[in-house]
Amino acid sequence: MSQRWRIASAALIGSLMLAASGGAKDLSAGLQKGKPDLKSAGPLAFGPDGVLFIGDTQGAAIFAVDTGDAKRTGDAAAINVQGIAQKVAARLGADVQNVTINDLAVNPASGKAYLSVSRGRGPDATPVVLRVASDGTIEELSMENVKFAKADVPNPPAPGADQRGQSLRAESITDLAYVDGRVFVAGLSNEEFSSRLIALPFPFQGKPDGAAIEIYHGAHGKFETKSPVRTFVAYQINGAPHLLAAYTCTPLVKVPVADLKPGAQVKGTTIAELGNRNRPLDMIVYNKGGKDFLLLANNSRGVMKIPTEGAGNAESITAPVGGGGTKGMAYETIASMKGVEQLDRLDNARAVILVRDGELNLKTVDLP
Repeated sequence: MSQRWRIASAALIGSLMLAASGGAKDLSAGLQKGKPDLKSAGPLAFGPDGVLFIGDTQGAAIFAVDTGDAKRTGDAAAINVQGIAQKVAARLGADVQNVTINDLAVNPASGKAYLSVSRGRGPDATPVVLRVASDGTIEELSMENVKFAKADVPNPPAPGADQRGQSLRAESITDLAYVDGRVFVAGLSNEEFSSRLIALPFPFQGKPDGAAIEIYHGAHGKFETKSPVRTFVAYQINGAPHLLAAYTCTPLVKVPVADLKPGAQVKGTTIAELGNRNRPLDMIVYNKGGKDFLLLANNSRGVMKIPTEGAGNAESITAPVGGGGTKGMAYETIASMKGVEQLDRLDNARAVILVRDGELNLKTVDLP
């Protein structure tokens, strides 16, 4: 995910274009040439200057890669590719059943879409990053002799399956974003309070900030420390930077960035319960008509448009919310956006989405 931080003139200050706020310094200047030893390609986010951040869940590391894709002429062109999964499989010479598209990010410098892909299944799958142009051309981002940097994520879960046969290492990185010189990373650690948010200074030098995160989950009626953030955005509330994070089943939580200090245990504020039996997939923030909104894609509850007005003084949810009900900040379900699995902003008025409608398609749509 990318394009997440912009100062908006409102009582709550919105984050809309993180990648545009990089300043004059070339973000790729501190990178060294070589071959990134990617073991997997999961969450994606862009910084300025065409620098792509790749979450390697199996390797428990974040890679910054100079894509060499930092220029465009004119406005961003719409990207529409019917049957993107079949076309990706054909490009990789694989059966479509053995190809998984893990994430989507739009490069704000060029307007091209990037996909993180697994060729094969399980921890031995081959990681691939693909670039999709507005004319539908799909090309592989070469990892040979590229400018890159690597940061290991501290204290990740051990590889292999847990007692339930699930891989916690696959959730060592669940989402990431570049904001004002730091890479924010959500996921699980191997510690007792395993849910965490960390911030890695970029270039990857010095020690990371970070904290274990505890939240009250209204649908479950209890405090939780082991459920990871599924997706998040950076957002300023009353002039202070926050992360707005969505969890499975579906609490929406705000966490002050200032609280993310080494070794801290932070209690996030649950400002909405958006319904149970649901997994958040992706989230962006945008401005329309002078107001900021979150757009949250879910696997079973559609795409939710959530006004951010009132997030600053929203009452903390600390009591059970039963029966699959909702509470806190209101939302609207966007009927025209059924089947959305991933999304990212293309510009101020449009988004690129991965949407399943019989087959998986890459489409450009107007922001609702």
